[in-house]
Amino acid sequence: MKTQFFFSKLLAFCFLLAFAVPQAGAQTVLKFSHTDNPDGLRDQAAKLFAQKVEKYTQGRYKVQVFPAGQLANDPKAIEQLQLGGIDFTVSATGSYATHLRTLNLTALPFLVDTYEQGWKLYDESQWLQKQFSLLPPKGFRVLATFEAGFRSFSTKMPLNSPADAKGKKMRVYPNDMIRWIMEAIGFSPVVLPVTEVYLAIQQGTVDGQENPIDTIYSLRFYEVAKYITLTQHVYSPIPLTISEITWSRFSETDKAAVKKAAIEAAQWSRNAVKSSEAAQLKEMQSKGAIVNRPNIEPFRAAVKPVYDKAKGVYGADVDQILTDAKAVRAALPAK
Repeated sequence: MKTQFFFSKLLAFCFLLAFAVPQAGAQTVLKFSHTDNPDGLRDQAAKLFAQKVEKYTQGRYKVQVFPAGQLANDPKAIEQLQLGGIDFTVSATGSYATHLRTLNLTALPFLVDTYEQGWKLYDESQWLQKQFSLLPPKGFRVLATFEAGFRSFSTKMPLNSPADAKGKKMRVYPNDMIRWIMEAIGFSPVVLPVTEVYLAIQQGTVDGQENPIDTIYSLRFYEVAKYITLTQHVYSPIPLTISEITWSRFSETDKAAVKKAAIEAAQWSRNAVKSSEAAQLKEMQSKGAIVNRPNIEPFRAAVKPVYDKAKGVYGADVDQILTDAKAVRAALPAK
């Protein structure tokens, strides 16, 4: 009887221990925050990344994706990276300029003319790679570059030339270069989180916004600002970044696995955004959007002062990125 009692106690103890002590090899859940709508191309790329991370780490890590700004808007998400509150995010390169000011220069107007030029610039520019190497001490690092596309306008009124911008309010995100471009064109810039833009246009707080076509489509800005003007004034991809706190916890094997997943998901993102643009424009037109391809030269002329203004603030860095962009355009001429 004593033996039976002893084994009963031992069994109960082992049962409690099994639940009290974390199991070796238990899965760690990581948070990925972004501001795209569910099932948008950005969200799809994030989910693909999540699948690949789980696969390449043999299930040691699971990435949970939170779309539509559920956890934070873009600036707050980057702050949360620094604190370790979230593990991954994607945002326009200029969004990170709050923490490394020179990244504002990635939003200089008309640096590249095609997706292929943009990809080569982000993958090979020595200046840009140097800037990215300065981010880990800030609390986050770039793993790869997801695509968003070229920034264009969606407005409540036709926008055929800079003359049409006079007296109009344009939503911008917090970025010196974007603000300067808008002012040079003739707009009055208004800083707002992207999650507040639809309502702001609807209520008349602003007259429009500027974003890549995929963003205009995914967040349905064309419903409240139906005039889409394809200026493509800034190439605006979205680097995938990881919290340095999270990165430091990975083994070398898991770092390599996460990096591999990021590069593969980024390649999918690039191809998906480029190949979807025409269909997105066509669908928006079917729902009432009016798409305009204006004469770009008046817009190019209007923003020329931005280069000199940038040189006055950022000095030699401006010449370095302009040199890299010029080399890319020469290597891959637009057809």
